[in-house]
Amino acid sequence: MTEAVFRETTANPLTQSVPLAHLSLELGHLYMEDFEAGPERLREHFAEVRIWVDAAQASAARRIGGRRPRISTCFLIDDYFTRFSTPAELIPLILEEAEKAGLVIDYLARESGCAVADGIELAESVMHRLVESPPPGSYGGSRPPVSQTGWLANGQRTTPTRSALAEIVTWQPPQETAARNHSVFMDAELWSETDRGRLWSCPFLAAVWQLARLGLLRHLGEPVLVPHPWSDPEYPRDWDRLPPLLKLSDSRVSFSAYRTCTLMPNRFLAVEDAVRLILDQVDVDSGALDQVAKRSAGEGVAVPEAVARRATYVFYEEPANLRAVQRDLA
Repeated sequence: MTEAVFRETTANPLTQSVPLAHLSLELGHLYMEDFEAGPERLREHFAEVRIWVDAAQASAARRIGGRRPRISTCFLIDDYFTRFSTPAELIPLILEEAEKAGLVIDYLARESGCAVADGIELAESVMHRLVESPPPGSYGGSRPPVSQTGWLANGQRTTPTRSALAEIVTWQPPQETAARNHSVFMDAELWSETDRGRLWSCPFLAAVWQLARLGLLRHLGEPVLVPHPWSDPEYPRDWDRLPPLLKLSDSRVSFSAYRTCTLMPNRFLAVEDAVRLILDQVDVDSGALDQVAKRSAGEGVAVPEAVARRATYVFYEEPANLRAVQRDLA
């Protein structure tokens, strides 16, 4: 006799799919010092970015055999680490300077939305999906897990060892797990504890941002950090009254995409190296991964298996006047 097995319908939630563009092109990821430098800084940024937009579009078209690619653009504002100005003052300025450079921003996001969006603790959720990659021959007992320390490495940390008599300490170098000939070891801080609670790091929030742009974030099977249409010419004076992700244009191209490309100043290079380290160790929702794989195969679009390889970058040298502003703020 076959025994019936009953399960709650919520035990295995269905993974909802999201529409996907070929490329999510980020036109800016700026912080307080960029806006402190005035409209000229934004003008210089978009003028530099405009040069690389054409190259990114051409690359996307080449990858899909010369067809016209579906490309959406986005822009990220830091309202998490610093509440600078107001949406009513800042967003029109950003859109105006982008337009002067011949650019259209389809989607605009608040960085705080990568921590919490629509009541969902996105950063906390991604943190619980981290799976550390132990170095060969290690047993994981020599260091606490990332959930306790808030630090994530790409290999074995430096570990001094003592002789049997505990008199001589021998230094052991760090070792990258997937090193080729020589190690490039990284150890990234994902959060810190403050009087007001956990403060997520810039690399960790940027990793959440990349997962959202790649259409790989889910909560109980449902997409998260979804765009909210915005057609009102007026913006609120309080950041908390603004949805975490806005759809600003009438473009029909989706926010999420098979691949991402981010155009940004080269001072973010170390941050984005840490982002890739994090992406390599996130146990991404398998249902979302399967959906992307099937849809990309159906379109004849090659998508790397490794999530971190789906993210590409263009780094440019920032102007000298901004470096002076950064020194003054420091």
